[in-house]
Amino acid sequence: MESSCLNYSHVLSKSPSVFSSQKVKLQQWSTFPFPLQKNHTSKITSFYLNGAFSASNRKSYIFPKCQAISIDKAFCARSEIGNEGIGIVSFLQGKNFLITGATGFLAKVLIEKILRTNPDVGKFYIIIKAKDDEAAKERLINEIVNTELFKSLQEIHGNNYREFMLKKIIPVLGNVRETGIGIKPEIAREIAEEVDIIVNSAANTTFDERYDVALDINTLGPYRLMSFAKRMKRLKLFLQVSTAYVNGQRQGVISERPFCLGDTITSEMSSSKICPVLDIEEEIKLAFSSTAKDDASNVQEMKDLGLKRAKLYGWQDTYVFTKAMGEMVINSMRGEIPVVTIRPSVIESTLKEPFPGWMEGNRMMDPIVLYYGKGQLTGFLVETRGVLDVVPADMVVNATVAAMAKHGSCTDPGMHIYHVASSNVNPLVFSHLADIMFEHFSASPYMDPTGQPIQVQPMKLFHEMSKFSDFIYADAMEKSAKLAGPVSNDRVSDRLKALCMKLVEQAKYLATIYEPYTFYGGRFDNKNTEELIDEMSEEERENFQFDVESINWKDYIANVHIPGLRKHVKKGRGTKP
Repeated sequence: MESSCLNYSHVLSKSPSVFSSQKVKLQQWSTFPFPLQKNHTSKITSFYLNGAFSASNRKSYIFPKCQAISIDKAFCARSEIGNEGIGIVSFLQGKNFLITGATGFLAKVLIEKILRTNPDVGKFYIIIKAKDDEAAKERLINEIVNTELFKSLQEIHGNNYREFMLKKIIPVLGNVRETGIGIKPEIAREIAEEVDIIVNSAANTTFDERYDVALDINTLGPYRLMSFAKRMKRLKLFLQVSTAYVNGQRQGVISERPFCLGDTITSEMSSSKICPVLDIEEEIKLAFSSTAKDDASNVQEMKDLGLKRAKLYGWQDTYVFTKAMGEMVINSMRGEIPVVTIRPSVIESTLKEPFPGWMEGNRMMDPIVLYYGKGQLTGFLVETRGVLDVVPADMVVNATVAAMAKHGSCTDPGMHIYHVASSNVNPLVFSHLADIMFEHFSASPYMDPTGQPIQVQPMKLFHEMSKFSDFIYADAMEKSAKLAGPVSNDRVSDRLKALCMKLVEQAKYLATIYEPYTFYGGRFDNKNTEELIDEMSEEERENFQFDVESINWKDYIANVHIPGLRKHVKKGRGTKP
């Protein structure tokens, strides 16, 4: 079955007369986003979305199994980019934002960047999940206003900092898991009147999350938010923060192209004419009709269901599968709303802004770094010459702002995809990462509880789970024997063995969860992102830098990222004063 996008370009050739009416009932088509109201309609206002109707001044880019994206040159005309560039600063002036996931790592870096470089920006309405308005404001103050990330703004505004922040950032009680994203009607009306740009940064990023929970946030969340976006009178752009890994098990160099309803990686990669058909509505029914509740056995069943469904269609886990379906939903619903989808790879600490090394929480590669530095992980399961695709958070934010300014200032209702990734142009090889970690922790070791430095050995890299498992087990038993000593009693020895076995199981679990990424066969093409850089002025490139080719991995990992991880996440614990 072919995918169906909102413009139904595949239907036009069969029944163009269907567009004689301005309203098209979605129920006429075999696929539609989710359980919609029976009278839900979509207004079709022009034919230009379909490349088949291109005029002489149009250029049509056709993606496999997806809608024709027709770009009218007149819409985004910039006679010559010259020294003017994209016009990032002028675009942001006075703009009002609605942001979901605003207390998350990346969204906070985005808010900080815009407020620091564009103090004349309008307001940020940020959706915060809380019990009431007062609790939402408290979260704003504790998780944004009072955090170290904003110290540059504190220095700039001095005693007026708090007043400035509370004037610019408006906490809005809401939840993307609720109808109408859970916003009170009077606030919803204000937002619908005022907001220029939506940034959807809300996500559940747990690889093996319950299927129903992941669907509710990563797939239904965008549906609810796009439904709300249809009410906005001055909306210029819907920006979706996704992940490069929505590309699933695609191999080789992976281009920046959108998903449409029904697309699957399995059908792309299989030579068989018989492939499972993805119907998002059916996936939702499957997940939410389950009797699974919160007891341990049923929670595990829902986790297993998510992984099973993801792998059936060609995605490696529940997280990226539900994020991909979220992209499909946005594309199917967008109509004339311009959409930018930012697909970063593994987001880690800031490279430069607002200062080097800032981060919150353990990111993807950080448990490996920390366990290794503490001497608890001496080997790992990876493709030795494989690549870990990493990108600093500030580069992701700068690319986001540049894409936002470019597409928010024109009237092209296209679907624009940007990979912000390093694997294709500046790969970080796992063996190189292991060498960097060894050098760093040899020169700046963690301290054990007695204040003695923990000596690390070069990390051993394994290609097979069986060999990795055997090595970890032998290493744990050796450490257990050393800790127990020659005269320890059986009770102490058994406790140490149990502790070491727990560490073994943790290492194996970590390796199992990460295996689809440590053996990932794709490399993310970032042609669109590179072209975005080319359109920027010299001043914009300096102030909004996101050229991943410029990253020196040894310097970034050893001198920026790991020190930042130890300072901001571990709060200096285990580090010699």
